[in-house]
Amino acid sequence: MQPGNRNDLAGKHTYPRGACIVSMRQNLTVSQSSLTADEAATLERVQTVTRLLDEAVRIPGTEVRIGLDPILSILPVAGDAAGAVLSLYPVVEAYRLGVPSRTLLLMLSLVAVDAVIGSVPILGTVFDALWKANQWNYGLMERQLDS
Repeated sequence: MQPGNRNDLAGKHTYPRGACIVSMRQNLTVSQSSLTADEAATLERVQTVTRLLDEAVRIPGTEVRIGLDPILSILPVAGDAAGAVLSLYPVVEAYRLGVPSRTLLLMLSLVAVDAVIGSVPILGTVFDALWKANQWNYGLMERQLDS
């Protein structure tokens, strides 16, 4: 089946098992699952926010990528607070899609660790660059929707 083709089941657009959903910005492969168009669009939005927060920029001369989260944490208090609020977006979307409570608690704990340790001056900025809570949360969300 070609990427982007959909079946219309009971008025809802779904992507067949193993379909590859392609956008102009990124590729998102969904395997062994049948996602509604809303779920697929939500995953795509969460992946975009995740990339922005965790890997927006490559550090020149290395393969290391950082996002807005460690950049924002350079600003004391306000930057850390903004990063924490932005990191809650994947958790809110996971809740909206019905991800189990246990997974939501794990996602919240990853954000909490990021916010608490990330708020430590200097060390927190380095921690934010290495701790990819948003990527982990995206992976947890994707696995729950895949099952």
